[in-house]
Amino acid sequence: MTLLYIALAVLAIILAIARLKAHPVLALIIISVVLGFCFGLPAKEIVATISAGFGGILAGIGLIVVFGSIIGVALERSGAAVVVAEKVLSFFGPKRPALAVSIIGALVSIPVFCDSGFILLNGLNKGLARKTGVPLGILSLALAGGLYTTHTLVPPTPGPIAAAGQLGADAFLGTIMLLGGLVTIPVLLVTYFAAQRLGRHLIATPEDLDYQTRPARRQVGRGSNAEMEAQDLNAFGPSTFRSFAPLLLPIFLIAAGTIASFLNGNDYISQILRFTGQPLVALLLGLIPALGLARSSSAKWNDWVTDAIKLSGPILIITGAGGAFGAILKASSLQSDIQNWVGEESLSLTVLLLLAFFIAALLKTAQGSSTNALVITAGMMAPLVAGAGLAEAYDLALVVLAIGGGAMTVSHANDSYFWVVTKFSGISVKDAYRSYTPLTGLMGLTTLVVVLLLHFLG
Repeated sequence: MTLLYIALAVLAIILAIARLKAHPVLALIIISVVLGFCFGLPAKEIVATISAGFGGILAGIGLIVVFGSIIGVALERSGAAVVVAEKVLSFFGPKRPALAVSIIGALVSIPVFCDSGFILLNGLNKGLARKTGVPLGILSLALAGGLYTTHTLVPPTPGPIAAAGQLGADAFLGTIMLLGGLVTIPVLLVTYFAAQRLGRHLIATPEDLDYQTRPARRQVGRGSNAEMEAQDLNAFGPSTFRSFAPLLLPIFLIAAGTIASFLNGNDYISQILRFTGQPLVALLLGLIPALGLARSSSAKWNDWVTDAIKLSGPILIITGAGGAFGAILKASSLQSDIQNWVGEESLSLTVLLLLAFFIAALLKTAQGSSTNALVITAGMMAPLVAGAGLAEAYDLALVVLAIGGGAMTVSHANDSYFWVVTKFSGISVKDAYRSYTPLTGLMGLTTLVVVLLLHFLG
């Protein structure tokens, strides 16, 4: 009966969000309450469990999400994200522009939401298509896929952070970032080759949108009127070092802290690296070069911080609601029921990875939001992961990545990012269903295969 109640709850969540257009927060909280009564929990315990689940997940990742959002807004508003894109593009040269834009998208989407990243870099895509002669459809698919990959796989994007928090892996974000970056490489290669094949005959006629993110001396691309040449960036934009610093500093600190923890040294330098390698501290230090991108008064700093808080607020509330749903599941007899079902042996990691992927894929396909799919799936998987006795950073990171792979499978009309890609690239909905949607399915399956390989090789 516990499994039946959970299945009905998941179905109710999908119907409420996808069909009734209910807000995910309301759907998750209301269904959590109903599910608590179905499990036979006392009313007071239901309220306490939901409150503890909501607050507990935010206590672990709340500031991390906010700091990551501030860095993303700073990169976007200052034009530093475009500088990063231009430098990566110049490094790869004109021979493989589709591969270059995939990598650009993957880098930019680590701190910047994929929707904003596509809008931001779409102008560069159009200029690149004119310069190289590569069809815009190929470049649009490559950029969309690159942005989408790290959006679901690599912290400090909110979805993977929220999933890690649900699974009790928030202390292992460094490992998740390293493995997520490793998984990203083959996914980007598949994206590159698939985009070339799927985008060859696409007709892309993007609209010219007059939009600027920086009303000062130059415009940052969200349309052909805002496109910039490299010399404009050199003249008015942040320097290469200043543009890359907010992106690379937190990654370097977290990676160094992970290595220091692995070596388990007790010297002064190791202690400093472990401290600065904590995601909260690393992102806080990353704010220094990010806010340094502001050239004018502190009012701009405040504007960026305010906008980032507005951006991260809904994500945090949804994440908290997912934490409440997960807490109700943890309070049920699910873990003991499954242990009785499988006997003395717990579920293997292979089975857990497959379950995590396919549950997330079902939720993603049904209700559209990758972040919601990550949060809800992680909440459902948490009791199973605990029952299997998984506590190692490597194993938990693989579960998070399996959920991330499912959360990108597949993007179609109920996904807001689907409409961003079609509208700004000028690809028709019919063509997007023939190209972009199967691309996201292929990316998700590639992620699952690579995660399973890492499990078997590890």
